[in-house]
Order: sequence, then C-alpha cells, then structure tokens
Amino acid sequence: MKKLILISILIVATKNIYSQNQVNNKAMKTAKELLQAYHSSIQNPDAAASLFATDGAIELPYLASLGQPWRTEGPENIKNMIASLLKMAPDFKFINIKYYIETPDQVFAEYEVNCLFNGKPYKQFIYGTTCGREGKIKLLQEV
Repeated sequence: MKKLILISILIVATKNIYSQNQVNNKAMKTAKELLQAYHSSIQNPDAAASLFATDGAIELPYLASLGQPWRTEGPENIKNMIASLLKMAPDFKFINIKYYIETPDQVFAEYEVNCLFNGKPYKQFIYGTTCGREGKIKLLQEV
C-alpha cells in the first residue's frame, strides 16, 4: 500500500513538473514571434531592445554606408542605435514582411523600409535572419 501511495505521489509530481514546463515553453517566444515583435516595436527603442539577450547583437551592414557602426551588441547599445536611427528617420517602419523559413530558433524573412532619412526618400529591401535563444534574440542579421 505504501508503494502504491508513493507511486501515486510521484506520478502527480511528474505531471505537475511536465505541466509547468509546457506553460514555460509556451511563454517563450519563437524566433518568428521575436522578429514580429521587433518589427512592430521599432518605433519604441526600449521595447525593441528588450527583445535581445544580454549578449544579443544586431548586424545591419547597410548602416556602414551611412557612417554608422554595422554591428551593435547588448540591449542598451541596441536601444541607443535605434533611438539614433529614429532621429534621422522618424517614420522608420518595416512593411511588406514575408516569412520564408522558420524553426523555433531561427527565421528568415524579407521586408522593406520606405521613409524619409534626413529629409530624403529612403527605400530599402531587406533580407533578415533571426536566431532566438531562451525567448530572446541572440542575433538579428539583415542584408
């Protein structure tokens, strides 16, 4: 009888642990969800930067042609980079977003930017890939 009670307790405890892990996994965002959140929050540097892991980075090679660093690491630096970008392009936003490849940890998409940059028309067609880890962006690369 004691063995039966012990087995029952172990089964209930295992179910509870499994259920909690399922809840935690559902709360964790996929790479696509992270990229979608980044795109929709680009006008809010704090919100966009909060999506990145503490060692997360963003690589935007085209910024080098604008005299800006092409790689930015860490949420605080990413927040400052986005804020700086928005000063030059206040209406900056992503449009026509299409997702082509997605796994829980990676996503590949194409999207566009069409705004004024320092008062001049700016159109950019972008391919982006995002690697997620533990519900945060580890690396976002755009070309």
